[in-house]
Amino acid sequence: MKGCDASPPGSPNPSRPRFPALLYGLIIGSAGITMLLLAVLLRFVLLAADPQGRFLWLVLWIVWHAEFPVLLGIALVIFDLYVLLPKKRTRSDVQWEPLANTYLTVALTAYNDETSIGLAVQDFLSHPTVKRVIVVDNNSRDRTSEVAREAGAIVILETHPGYGSCVVRALTEASRYSDTEISLLCEGDRTFRSYDIDKFLAYAPHADIVNGTRIVEQLRTMRTQLTTFMFYGNFFVGKLLEAKHIGLGTLTDVGTTYKLCRNSCLRRLLPLLNRDVNLEFNAYFMDQALTHGFSLVECPVTFHPRVGASKGGNINNRRALKVGLRMLFGILFSWKPLIQERP
Repeated sequence: MKGCDASPPGSPNPSRPRFPALLYGLIIGSAGITMLLLAVLLRFVLLAADPQGRFLWLVLWIVWHAEFPVLLGIALVIFDLYVLLPKKRTRSDVQWEPLANTYLTVALTAYNDETSIGLAVQDFLSHPTVKRVIVVDNNSRDRTSEVAREAGAIVILETHPGYGSCVVRALTEASRYSDTEISLLCEGDRTFRSYDIDKFLAYAPHADIVNGTRIVEQLRTMRTQLTTFMFYGNFFVGKLLEAKHIGLGTLTDVGTTYKLCRNSCLRRLLPLLNRDVNLEFNAYFMDQALTHGFSLVECPVTFHPRVGASKGGNINNRRALKVGLRMLFGILFSWKPLIQERP
């Protein structure tokens, strides 16, 4: 069965309904339910302040106005699941497009990863399917580049700051090699391991992009930078993204930096991406890939404590909440307001 080359480059299926009724139904319905819960809480507060109940009309007013978003949300969910979804499921069979060449190029993003990058490079170079390891150094102020070279990596300097810029550069450089037809994106902080490449290759015939997911409890160590809040936050945002693209995939993790991509698809997808999206780039990458008709499947991977300090969205729960809210805004409305201006 044909994979990414079955449709015009960078073009979504024109016959597939694009309106994300399920996503908006869940959001609107949740807003209505929230209003109802607030009305219940307000009722107790008002009765405590005024036992005669002279202000209970305010509770009734909120309940009355909460019914509309609840009913509208339910209607949109039903409309998407029973009317639009059969038309959105345009795939008639399981994609099966075996790779002619299973050797791959690994691209590691790095920023001040002196303590971990050498071990990460050695780990990936030890895997029998890895032809080379590229390290994209995004303005590190330590010896990241030197340590990566000493470990055997090809080092590329990306001077424009930002995670999105680093990822686009990494995938662009990796997809240029003619002796490999797939590229593996990862970070150089040792949170992921090369032995999961075998899992990626098992899933590769089924999609253009295989996205690692850290959501399987048994496959992650107990002490990582991924707190319980971040763990379920990723799952929640993943499900909203799934609702937006209902019928195209099962999504549970929008923050993972470990993914396998076909080079033939990267050459079409990368020009469609804006590299100035920063820490939200992984969710943005998945959203844009599905929007433009590329197939994506998740693969469970192991997750380990990082070596060194976290510098991205996992520094603390407050930082993670900010990144998560920006992901939600991009998924629901538009990524354009989140794009950082170049200096």
